[in-house]
This record gives sequence, structure tokens and C-alpha cells, in this order.
Amino acid sequence: MSADDRYSSPLAKRYASAEMSYIFSPRFKFTTWRRLWIALAEAEAELGLSITPEQIEEMKTHRDTLDLEAAAVYEKQFRHDVMAHVHHFGDLCPKAKPVIHLGATSCFVGDNTELIQLRDGLDLLRPKLAAVIDTLGRFAQQYAALPTLGFTHYQPAQLTTVGKRACLWLSDLLTDLRQLERAQTDLRFRGVKGTTGTQASFLTLFDGDHDKVEALDEAVSQAMGFDQQLIICGQTYSRKVDFDVLSVLASLGVSAHKMATDIRLLANLKELEEPFGEQQIGSSAMAYKRNPMRSERVCSLARFLSNLPANAAQTASVQWMERTLDDSANRRLVLAEAFLTADSVLSILHNIVDGLVVYDAVIARRIGGELPFMATENIIMAMVQRGADRQEVHEVIRVHSQAAAQQVKMRGLDNDLIDRIRADQFFASVHADLDELLDPSTFTGRAEQQVGRFLELELKPAVAPYADRLGEAAELSV
Repeated sequence: MSADDRYSSPLAKRYASAEMSYIFSPRFKFTTWRRLWIALAEAEAELGLSITPEQIEEMKTHRDTLDLEAAAVYEKQFRHDVMAHVHHFGDLCPKAKPVIHLGATSCFVGDNTELIQLRDGLDLLRPKLAAVIDTLGRFAQQYAALPTLGFTHYQPAQLTTVGKRACLWLSDLLTDLRQLERAQTDLRFRGVKGTTGTQASFLTLFDGDHDKVEALDEAVSQAMGFDQQLIICGQTYSRKVDFDVLSVLASLGVSAHKMATDIRLLANLKELEEPFGEQQIGSSAMAYKRNPMRSERVCSLARFLSNLPANAAQTASVQWMERTLDDSANRRLVLAEAFLTADSVLSILHNIVDGLVVYDAVIARRIGGELPFMATENIIMAMVQRGADRQEVHEVIRVHSQAAAQQVKMRGLDNDLIDRIRADQFFASVHADLDELLDPSTFTGRAEQQVGRFLELELKPAVAPYADRLGEAAELSV
């Protein structure tokens, strides 16, 4: 069968980056197994076991010489993936064959490799998220003062600004960045722990020398880039680690879904629009349409991502005693798909925020349709300051407001409340001040100032560590 005759994950083929796909590829996995075997042999030799430099050099020479078909033949025979690769590596390294995997169990290569994948995956996601935040921050700065109609319950509410709304999205994304950083910092290497986590096999190898066993554990962990290793574990590292990491990724999915949903709603209002290619087709039937397909794709993928932690939680909860094997097939799916999905979401999100289009005139028109009602309190106060009776002013405005609302709701006309007030001599004392009383910028409170403080005090320090990794927005493959 050709590759076109087999199912392949859309995450790897259609959405995720090559870098993230590689981290969860067979080549990365099996060459990491070999790196672990080399690190183990080097540390064991350094601590006095009878392993020669020639054996270690042979392993290093063939570290990247992979023949997955040969390994598959062994796995069909043994029904054991790790032993299949031990034998395949041994065929390539006949001198080192007796010391490959010495004292280790399958989880030495399996679990430690997965922790490396989690670490490297998080290391790839963090700067990608920082780049989204940085780009969206510049958008927020640009539109910090542009008034726009706020919505609560998706009903018109007090004015805010376009930049302030963007900061609502940014606040969630900054939470996610902190969580990604925390999750990566919390990762500890499984190291060399043996079959049930007691290190018994290694204690035997070193004739009961506990210090050498601890030194071996530390040396292998450091060789693989981990400063800390677990002190306590069973045969595996606790599957709560997977649950923790996937929960962080799911939280990112929640933020992305909320933001993309807002963009979709604003696109319907024609106030805000995601990038749209010159030759892009919005609908196969309706040629005029400009569907927010990128934001829809973010929502689609983010929904999948946000549902994955439940799977990891169930897996962690049923690991009997020191471990069971009902986690294995499940985790082959869920860990890779979580990271590839998060990677895809960030790439699409960055592409969106790098090309957001704001339609100022549409925003102003929508404000114009609602602001007269919102401005009535200002008009009442201005009239009172000029000696009018508040209750009388309130009643006159109430009558005009109801009539204007009828014009809008029953006849589909524009809101003419201000025209009615201008035509009513009762309001003559404030006629000259109406433009000032209706200036949208006076209805946005401290939104502009809040944006400035937020960007300076929260966003800039958060993205500063990633300054040299803030690249251009990703081009979408589809």
C-alpha cells in the first residue's frame, strides 16, 4: 500500500509545524532511545562497570542508523517494541550488544523519552505563544483609544475600545504562557529507577553502593538535559504529569476558542476581520462571502484540545499499584495529538492576529446607533446644571427615547433620538453642547489608560525573555 492508501493524521499532514511533528516522530523517538542507552553506558562506565570506550564509540557511531523495517520484524517476533530495538541496535553494534540497556527496564527509554518530548514540545510552544501575544499586543496598542460598542449578553452595553477588548484576549493568553512555563519547570526526569522504581537492579550492578546508584541517576538525567530527577516513582513516572501538562494545553485551547469566537462574531458585524487572501474563496456557492475560516479552524481544533485532559485524568486514575499497561496505546495517541493540536492552534492564531483588519467606519456607525440612548444620562445632568428639573427632563427624554426605539425596531430606520432632541426647544440650553456630550471617547472610561498600563506592566515583561524568538507569523498550508 502506498502512503495515499493509508490514513494519516491531519494534524501532522495539514495543520501542525514540521518542528512539532518531528518531536513526536518515530525517528526522534528511537534515536532518543539510543541517546539514553549511550548516556546510561557512559555513566555506568564512569562509575566503574566493565564497559569499554570502544563499545560506547560503536553505539555513538550507529546512533542515527535506523532501519524501522528491521525493527518491525523483531517486534513481530517478540511482541515488544523496546526489545525489538535493543536487538536492532545490537545488530548494528555487535561489540556493545552485551551492555546495551544494562540494568534498565522498558520505561527507562519509554518514559524518559516521553518526558523529553513533553519538555521539547513545551519549549516549542512557549515562544510561539509569546509571538502571538507580542503581535496582538501591538494591535492592542494601535487601537487602544478607538471606541467600540461593548457587549454583555451579546447585547449593546457601555462603550469600550478595540484595544481594551484585545487585552481581554491577551490577559487569558498571558495566563496560559505562565502555565506553560510552570509546567515545563515542574518536569522531572524519571532517570534510572528499575522495574518498580526501587533501583534494585542498579544496586545489584554496583554491589550495594547506594551513592553510585544515585550518581548514575543524576548523571543520566543531566546528560539528557534535566537538572532534577524524580526521587519516588513506580515503574513509570506518575501519569498525573501527563494530566497536568494536557490541562495546561487545554487551557490554551479555551483561550484560543474564546478569542476566535469573538472574532467570528465581530466578523458578522463587519467590525473586525481576519486576513483574507486575494484569491481565497469564502463559499463555493455564495461568491460574495468572506467566511472567517481561520477563526473557525481555531475553534474546531481548540475544542478537540480542550477535551483531551479528561482522557489523561482517567488514565492516571487507573494505574494500579506500580503501573499497568492500559496506558500505553492510549498515550501514544493523546500526548502527540495534544501537542500537535496546540501547535496548530498557535500557528493559525498568529496568522490571524498578524493580519487583523479593523473597519472604523462600521464601528462608528454602530456606535451612532446606540450612543444616543447611552448619552441620555449625560444630557439629563447637563440640563440639570443649567437649572432644569431632573424629573421633568427625564420624562421628556423617556418619551423621545421610546419614539426613537420604535423607529429602529418597528420601521428599521436609524436612531433619531438626537435629531428629536435638537428639534425640541425644551433642550435649547444644551443644543450647542450636544456634539461634545456625544463624543464616543468620553464614554470609554479608562480603557485607553488600562491598555497602556497592561501592556507596560504585564505584557512586556512576559514576552521579554522571548525577544530573540519572536518570528514572523506562520504561513498556513491550507
